Amino acid sequence: MPLLKRTPFFLLDPPKDLDPKEKVFQVRFTNEIFRDYQQYLNRLNLYRKRVWTCKVSGKSNLTYEEALVSEQHAAEKAQQLPKELISPVLQMVQYSTLNLTDLVNKIYASLQEDLFEGLELHAKKDASEAACKILKVIGSGNTATYEVGWIGQENAVISTSVLTADDLIRKKAPTGRNMLKIFIRESTSQNSPWIVRVNLAQKYGIPTDPPKDMMNGEGLSKARKRLENGTTEDARKRLKKDAEQVEPPFKYPIDDLLVKPAADDLVLSKKCPPSRDFKVPTNSVGDLLMVWDFCMSFGRLLCLSPFSLSDLENAICHKETNLVLIVEIHAALFHLLIKDEGEYFAFLQNKNRKSKVSLLTWTDYLCDFMEMTSKKDFSSNISTVRRGHYGLVHTGRKLQILRELVDEAIATSAVKEKLEERIDQQQALVAEKREVIRKNKEEQKLNMEGVTKNEMNQTHAAQNGNESANGQPVGKEGKERKIASASKTGDGKLYLRRHLETEMVDQSIRTSPLGKDRLYNRYWFFRREGRLFVENADSEEWGYYSTKEELDALIGSLNIKGIRERALKRQLEKFYDKISNALEKRLKDVTQKMLLEEAVLRRSSRVHAQPKDSPSMSFLDYVNAWKPVSKRNRWKENRAM
Repeated sequence: MPLLKRTPFFLLDPPKDLDPKEKVFQVRFTNEIFRDYQQYLNRLNLYRKRVWTCKVSGKSNLTYEEALVSEQHAAEKAQQLPKELISPVLQMVQYSTLNLTDLVNKIYASLQEDLFEGLELHAKKDASEAACKILKVIGSGNTATYEVGWIGQENAVISTSVLTADDLIRKKAPTGRNMLKIFIRESTSQNSPWIVRVNLAQKYGIPTDPPKDMMNGEGLSKARKRLENGTTEDARKRLKKDAEQVEPPFKYPIDDLLVKPAADDLVLSKKCPPSRDFKVPTNSVGDLLMVWDFCMSFGRLLCLSPFSLSDLENAICHKETNLVLIVEIHAALFHLLIKDEGEYFAFLQNKNRKSKVSLLTWTDYLCDFMEMTSKKDFSSNISTVRRGHYGLVHTGRKLQILRELVDEAIATSAVKEKLEERIDQQQALVAEKREVIRKNKEEQKLNMEGVTKNEMNQTHAAQNGNESANGQPVGKEGKERKIASASKTGDGKLYLRRHLETEMVDQSIRTSPLGKDRLYNRYWFFRREGRLFVENADSEEWGYYSTKEELDALIGSLNIKGIRERALKRQLEKFYDKISNALEKRLKDVTQKMLLEEAVLRRSSRVHAQPKDSPSMSFLDYVNAWKPVSKRNRWKENRAM
């Protein structure tokens, strides 16, 4: 089974209560069945990504199908291992705790030295050499003899003889290391420790019960060597003590789904369920975040002033058509595409559209874009938008259109130039930070050498009357003054490093997930939003954590024995201060807005007026402060009309 980013991947079970006459969608190469077409497409897109690894050969950067083909070829190659080697190799593999490289080297060395039944080699016969095959091993140790069969034409045994080890000659290794590596990967179901597949173990008589001390007591070898020291009783006690301290069969961290609770494990806290009170459909939250993060990252390029995620969510769910925030976002993206003079610009030219988007005509440009994409999901909404009822379009479809616009915007030359500029700036900051660290190390080294010389001089002066060369006493107070003066320069260096780190964060060009939990759920933190988002493994559902207590519970629930949760915990602890401060700041802002909204509602109820100045309606008051003045005045004139 191919690995997803070098971690085990499990296929989905068929839907329950499946009707034989029901129309479903099936993945050709995995036979997975889906009722929902969108889920089927998401799964298919995952299989087409180059994130898969061949489990047998270790080749990476493959699609799922390519990884399957690679595994089939590797399995065929693994079957080329000589049959007489299979049993002894599997015996050495079973329950070994060595890593793959060490295990292959150990088996390879053993096959070169040991003699066993079925091994084909050469032997001395009548003052010459002839090919033979070991039929039986008689005895053991240095006195062992071997019954061999002399091989004639068509690889048939024509006669037998009994020879000693000195009479046998090996001209080449029975197999290569690469062949052994592929065979081990193909014939095992687990690698920490290595466990042979059940069918192979039964076929070749490999024991399936794990030994009490792993790998035939290799963990006790040190204790056995101590038999020479002390009495036999002392050695027995040491052996018993070492046996109790033998490491467990698993070498952590391992895949999270293989982690099993142990008696000595730390008690993990209970993870709080994430909040899911989004106004947009849960399967559209990813599109919402993508659009918002792009607008915030490239706001200057788009001439689009910042707005909160909540404002975008409220605006996209609002039924008004010419909502300022929504119109500004679309207009900024249209202007970027038109300026790029790409496919969209050519499409507008064919329709004799003007290159300036206005408040009254922006829906026409939107309809042109939906028509250009030729997507069935979009074409069904063109007539609704053309009639001036954009607000009635389904919220999820609005976000899909915006996401498609953002995808087109990312491909423009202006965005690419901006990305290259930020990459260059980041590389310059990294180089500057590296240089600062190098200089600090050199200064520390020189300071240490200087301090050492001063201490030697002070010691010499103290021996001559505890006076310095100037006749002044040198003691504890003088040393403290030097440390204080050195700390002042250290503060400046620390400030410089922190400034460089802040600049690197500000110049970041993409938001990446912090990590994944044991169930492959991804965790996202955006610099401008005070929530920690959780994305379901199949990207169909989203949630978020909004308090410091929830963050602490999440960190305490992660098991560091698992590969994914260990990495996620490290990232959360690394950015803990930044995330917790953002959570607390947002919570404080939300509380203040709720109090203000209650006051507005009370005042509105007294005067029987609508609470238009409520904080929850702030998206209605959005003003694009970064738009050029001439365009802003023209926008106001259009609104007035």
